[in-house]
Amino acid sequence: MAKVMEKLFSYGTLREANVQEAVFGRRIEGRADAVVGYRLVPVTISDERAIAISGRPGHTILEETDNPADAVEGMVFTLSAEDLARADAYEDAAYKRAALPLRSGGSAWVYVKA
Repeated sequence: MAKVMEKLFSYGTLREANVQEAVFGRRIEGRADAVVGYRLVPVTISDERAIAISGRPGHTILEETDNPADAVEGMVFTLSAEDLARADAYEDAAYKRAALPLRSGGSAWVYVKA
């Protein structure tokens, strides 16, 4: 039986090599894409483990604008359910995971403002 794979769009720290090593135990490859109708805003996270992994409390978070001219560039990763659970465990309470459409078509899980 084939393993179920999930798409995860990252615009932030999950694109960084050191964060991928800490969260997934390896580097992961992705492809460039974007979400439309959102912008990045600063957020200060409080999860000590996430701060230790990323090296900073200052992160960014997606905020919906409903303006089709707004787009956030990032990477789409294809992950196992286990890897997606690892990403969920890494993210701070400021974030929630939502399925959003991608500029290229289709959709992916994305961490947005909780």
